[in-house]
Amino acid sequence: MISLRNIAIIAHVDHGKTTLVDGLFQQSGMFRDNQAVQTRAMDSNDLEKERGITILAKCTSIVWNDQRINIVDTPGHADFGGEVERILTMVDTVVLLVDAAEGPMPQTKFVLSKALNLGLKPLVVINKADKPDARADWVLNEVFDLFVSLEANDEQLDFPVIYASAKEGWAVDDLSEERKDLTPLFKSIIKNAPQPNCDKEAPFSMLVTMLDVDPYLGRMLTGRVLSGVAKLNMPVHVLDLEGNVLETGRLAKLQAFRGLKRESVEEVEAGDIVAIAGLVDATVANTVCDPSIKKAIQAQPIDPPTLSMTFSINDSPLGGRDGKKVTSRLIRDRLFKEAESNVSIQVTVTEDADAFDVAGRGELQLGVLIENMRREGFELSVSRPRVVYRQDDQGNRLEPIEEVVIDVDEEFSGAVMEGLGLRRGEMTDMAPAVGGKTRIKFLAPSRGLIGYQSQFMTETRGTGVMTRLFHSYLPFKGAIEKHRSGVLISTGMGQAVAYALFNLDDRGIFFVDPGDDVYEGMVIGEHNKSNDLVVNPLKGKQLTNVRASGKDDAIRLSPPRRMTLEQALTYIEDDELVEVTPTSIRLRKRHLDPNMRKRASRKEEA
Repeated sequence: MISLRNIAIIAHVDHGKTTLVDGLFQQSGMFRDNQAVQTRAMDSNDLEKERGITILAKCTSIVWNDQRINIVDTPGHADFGGEVERILTMVDTVVLLVDAAEGPMPQTKFVLSKALNLGLKPLVVINKADKPDARADWVLNEVFDLFVSLEANDEQLDFPVIYASAKEGWAVDDLSEERKDLTPLFKSIIKNAPQPNCDKEAPFSMLVTMLDVDPYLGRMLTGRVLSGVAKLNMPVHVLDLEGNVLETGRLAKLQAFRGLKRESVEEVEAGDIVAIAGLVDATVANTVCDPSIKKAIQAQPIDPPTLSMTFSINDSPLGGRDGKKVTSRLIRDRLFKEAESNVSIQVTVTEDADAFDVAGRGELQLGVLIENMRREGFELSVSRPRVVYRQDDQGNRLEPIEEVVIDVDEEFSGAVMEGLGLRRGEMTDMAPAVGGKTRIKFLAPSRGLIGYQSQFMTETRGTGVMTRLFHSYLPFKGAIEKHRSGVLISTGMGQAVAYALFNLDDRGIFFVDPGDDVYEGMVIGEHNKSNDLVVNPLKGKQLTNVRASGKDDAIRLSPPRRMTLEQALTYIEDDELVEVTPTSIRLRKRHLDPNMRKRASRKEEA
């Protein structure tokens, strides 16, 4: 009889979590010796492979010495914290992976606090212990201090420690031991992770924690069986959080996680993680159970969104050229489908039937949603991110505050402190960091950090590292000065002409090349000064039959600035939009007509 363990691996971005899972796969014998296996096997999403980060929580399992270990790979970025909060209810132990040089980082703190609050006992793995700048003892002390600051109990503070190199494929209990393979890590997991404490004799019940759609089986609901046994075709009903019956049906398909695949099974016992099909209306946080059960399983509360954007149809003159999905109905259906499976996103229909407010955890999370939509063939216009305010009991306005941790060379620390100070950031700590850098911690309002990333990279010459984490809601910090120059706005529609751009070159930096399509009201560049300037990028050279004695001057243009989606979203102001299509990212004014812009400006001033 195979015994069972359920664990989640949590770590900061780029601390080696997915690489460690690769090593566990390889050394547990899940793959044949001659089997071709891609690296970062758990990163199945195209965006995850491109960016090297985990976006979606995923389940897998390995078998080692007749012990089945269900592993849940969690996102390392706080923007995807909704994924983390749900899946932690499926496991009994968390493996905390920490870089041997950098130590615990803000995202580590976020996920760990959720795990400790659930009473989960952690296993600490200090990864990359073979790096030249590794300082394992210092990192261990930092981890212990972090546990104390998060009010861990005595049992949680007595955590086991493993030193490892996921890339090299070894783990040891002590750095003086021989470095062969990951066997010490396997042994530590089996020893310290408890077997699921579930009643197999009780009626079947399961809390839905993940939802995805299979092209053949339809809605697939994933969760841990908390009691009883799930059998194929058994009758069940679905309860909401209040215990109301949403639907009744049968378990048409049972799939257990075996390696990187889901395999169809006849039954699953309490404690195991399973995906079920056959239900139409059930969703995340619902209870799927035997009809005899009338009380729903309580789901973990999800932290509310802190940032929102307005998604609307693309009504620019170039709208409909690239995408196949351009109507508000298709955009609405896609957004509500996303909100159904992603509990940390909220979608609200606005007074304008063609626009929708989408609230989430941060710029990265909403940027990933937009990028997925454009790859699916959608065209849409997106507003500047704005923070979600609250009110306290006295009616005072509260705003989201983030904890910002910056590792920067000492020569740039002054510029960073000045830049965040202007954005209402307050420095809370300053200490030496790895590689001669300085680690500075701030508490800064979320709205002040919108658009700061590009300024930060410029000020630190690309050498600084900044991580952010939602801290709390605090009283409104006051107005923040505008930090961006004005823009250059096209006065007509057509294709940009090199001669015109050459004559306007001293006015600012362009976002377009000669031959690019432009239209009236489109933002084609950044002005050198603080005001917006309407320019004509379509003006060609007047040709006559008179020739100069010398050759015409060769036109040499400065290379345009090309923005990524995230850069464009944080660059625009409140009166501007980002036009997103499958092939293009353009900036535009909300009102394309200059007279409409003037009227809107007067209304704001009034």
